[in-house]
Amino acid sequence: MPCELCDDTGWKPVEKSGERRVVRCDCWRDQVGHQRLADANIPRRYQHCTIANFTAYNESLDKAARIARKVADAFPAVTKGLLLEGLPGVGKTHLAVAVLKQVIQQTGARGLFYDTRDLLRIIRSTYDPSIRTTELEILRPVMTSDLLVLDDLGAEKTSEWVEETMNLIVNTRYNERRLTIFTSNYQDIPDETDPNSLLFRIGHRMRSRLHEMCEFEVLDGADYRELPTNGGVDDLITMWKMRKKTLPSPGRSGRQARAHLRDPAERDGRGDLKWPGGRAGS
Repeated sequence: MPCELCDDTGWKPVEKSGERRVVRCDCWRDQVGHQRLADANIPRRYQHCTIANFTAYNESLDKAARIARKVADAFPAVTKGLLLEGLPGVGKTHLAVAVLKQVIQQTGARGLFYDTRDLLRIIRSTYDPSIRTTELEILRPVMTSDLLVLDDLGAEKTSEWVEETMNLIVNTRYNERRLTIFTSNYQDIPDETDPNSLLFRIGHRMRSRLHEMCEFEVLDGADYRELPTNGGVDDLITMWKMRKKTLPSPGRSGRQARAHLRDPAERDGRGDLKWPGGRAGS
């Protein structure tokens, strides 16, 4: 049945200050938003995520949710993205996806989600070592989307090629003032010798760009993935308090802190990337 407002043209007439004109119809916005949401590459596990269903049971989580909502509500009139930092399972990806979904649904913006390691695998698979180029079909939407979520920044195995590729993406979006949301398990501390500092993982140049591009928010909480079946908020609070007791303080470095923060697969030698470092063609 045709839309009563626009007769399926996508434009509806409105009158403002005695002047009659046409604007985009709500049905067009809904249709475009639905299609662009489907094209956003959001993993099935996170497709249910909204800011409303994010469980904020302490001050840091409540603050992160409020700032995420502010960014989503203000888009596109917002100048800074977000870098959500915290240990695994605290809800960083949930909030990042929630903002991405709301922006797409409300504005019809072109949004895109990528796990950083998956993105690098895809780029590497299209890399031609003979001419040192990558398929633009992969990189173009990453660099030009209105809103990009890069999940697990710093989790990729460091190499010269990884650093060059990530700097290309970040620097392009920085220069074009395109909004980006990052998540990371690594602490933003000024220690370039600690393998579990963000600075060590991404380098000075990218870290400097990120501080101008994003508001940094630290999420402190329990690992939601360890919540027992039928567990609730009280259980999360208990788990969070236990985690705070067993983990070193955020400013502390050394072997013990690294053992807690490092991904288990990395600790036992099973690394997350099944390819050696170096340039993509190596």
